[in-house]
Amino acid sequence: MDMKSLRNDQVELIEKMLMFNKSSVQEDLMDGFNDDEIVWKVLIMDKKSTGIISSVLRVNDLLKKGITVHTSLNAKNRSPLPDVPGLYFVQPIKENIDLIVQDISNDFYLEYYINFTSSISRDLLEYFAEKIAFLGKSDKIKQVYDQYLDFVVTEPEMFSLEVPNVYYHLNHSSTSEDKITAICDDIADKLYNTILTMDTIPIIRAQIGGAAELVATKLDTKLREYVFNTKSANSNDNSLSNTINSTLERVVLIILDRHIDLSSMVSHSLFYECLVFDVFQMNRNTITFRYKEGQGEEATETTMKVDIEPKDFFWTNNCYLPFPDAVENVEIELNNYKQEADEITKKTGVNNIADLDPSNVNSDTVNIQEAVNKLPELTAKKQIIDSHFKILASLIPQLSEKSLDTFYEIEQEDLDQAKTRTRFLDTLKDDKSSNLEDKLRTFIIMYLNSEHDLPKDFVSEVEKYFETQEYTKACVLKHVFKLKQMMQMSNNLVNKSLNSNQTTSNNTANNHGGDGSALFSGLSSKLYGLAGDKLQGGVGSLVSRVSNLLSERKMIPVTSVVEAIMDPLNSAKKNLESTDSYLYFDPRIKRGAHTQQPKRQSYNKSVVFVVGGGNYVEYQNLQQWAHGNSEQVDQKKVVYGSTAILPPTEFLEEVAQLAK
Repeated sequence: MDMKSLRNDQVELIEKMLMFNKSSVQEDLMDGFNDDEIVWKVLIMDKKSTGIISSVLRVNDLLKKGITVHTSLNAKNRSPLPDVPGLYFVQPIKENIDLIVQDISNDFYLEYYINFTSSISRDLLEYFAEKIAFLGKSDKIKQVYDQYLDFVVTEPEMFSLEVPNVYYHLNHSSTSEDKITAICDDIADKLYNTILTMDTIPIIRAQIGGAAELVATKLDTKLREYVFNTKSANSNDNSLSNTINSTLERVVLIILDRHIDLSSMVSHSLFYECLVFDVFQMNRNTITFRYKEGQGEEATETTMKVDIEPKDFFWTNNCYLPFPDAVENVEIELNNYKQEADEITKKTGVNNIADLDPSNVNSDTVNIQEAVNKLPELTAKKQIIDSHFKILASLIPQLSEKSLDTFYEIEQEDLDQAKTRTRFLDTLKDDKSSNLEDKLRTFIIMYLNSEHDLPKDFVSEVEKYFETQEYTKACVLKHVFKLKQMMQMSNNLVNKSLNSNQTTSNNTANNHGGDGSALFSGLSSKLYGLAGDKLQGGVGSLVSRVSNLLSERKMIPVTSVVEAIMDPLNSAKKNLESTDSYLYFDPRIKRGAHTQQPKRQSYNKSVVFVVGGGNYVEYQNLQQWAHGNSEQVDQKKVVYGSTAILPPTEFLEEVAQLAK
């Protein structure tokens, strides 16, 4: 099975675009410095395309493809470079067209290569052509391409359409049908971009009765047109892909509404990547956080930014792991680095690896030359380790101050048991006010996921607590209460039917009791013992004490749906029955076939798309399911995406608007 990731697909197409839409003969333009092959150029982008490229490429990557300058189309201080080609990558909107025409009129660049993030409309293309014809400079335009890249990739198999406030608009009573239709049109257009980038024509399965159905219907129409036009053009080269995917394996696109599982949007997690996304700001692979260095009165706190690049080996190996494991592993990596550095210093005779001079080409010993050659790799490795050291150290006080481990444990327990409610009330009424949002999130999960209605006096007590705290976000409870009532009235409690067959970690959580905070307090003391670049003491005992709690993950509703569709032979009967009613479209066959109930069949590849917001909890749960059994011959590939990937705090803000 082809395991090339969505990120690989997007990077490949962007790099091809940067080479004037020609596949590069050389993988790296910096190898050899052949002036006949390198065409230096300027890259001009708008805000949207900047986000697309910056998520997967860095400045050095652009330089390797001949980009000497990259600038914003809207920059007021942009200087003309009349001897250099200009390569544009922008949205197909009138404002951008007018600015491009202005550049051509002023002879900003030698030649013009125009690339749009998505398909330009016929009316706008004709408008562009008329403007250029009036200038009499059509010979200056060498290319006009639709790139179908209007989506942002944040992880190897995760993407976001970056369409804001979809959940709010789809659920607000004042939203008109025209508005909903326009939103679904936009979603279908952008999802179409993602599918074409993957170079596949998928079978589509979609929930009925909501926005997912509308998006699926519109996307099916677009893909049918693409299939027809591709056949009619006899695979004539136009922009992105010349042929329909010829592989025998079909991809299944599963489109879901956010209401299938609201709780995952606000749930707590103790896994490294999920924690970072929850506690810090993580936008387009850049983590922003406050880092405290030093102790006592001499301590200083600064804002740090860390870029997570594809070559970040520590993130790749640890982002899916429990937080304590990541802490232990960063110490192991640091010790490995120090051993490598010590070996080099012993062989070369220098006191410190930093004393090596890479510019010294006259090194008279083999050992020194070998050390100099290893220096860039070791330096990069140390920078990555240091960055994650600081991220992990900064997470610890957040875990301690907000008791995040306690909330995680409560959410894993039997939510219908009285002792779970008692424990929650004890946590609710502690003296902490920095975690009001976390308290609200856990209560939402208890309310939505409890099999039986929570006692009225318990709910009332929680509501009164938030009132006394004057916590404005608590207004989201109005929407949560209404949502569960609607689900009960329609006899469609999807969450419980999907999870009823799954193993839980109740016993594990109960066995640990209230020990979670103490565990992370101990872990905190270890990380707070930072002395330069060394951790004082090990964390092995702490990891072993929490491994049982963190090792057993429940299969959440979205994953249960995906299993029922991709692997029906191993799925529970209730899950199969819940997905049998999903719409079925196959853009490759004649219309009307989707009205027939499809036979259950297995798939090895899928794209899972949620309308109304996505999260890292679902992404990780899906990847764990897909790759959970390393000995499995036919491992699954699951790409996960949504209209927007939202941290819990942003999603709560969006829901709060519904209650106002």
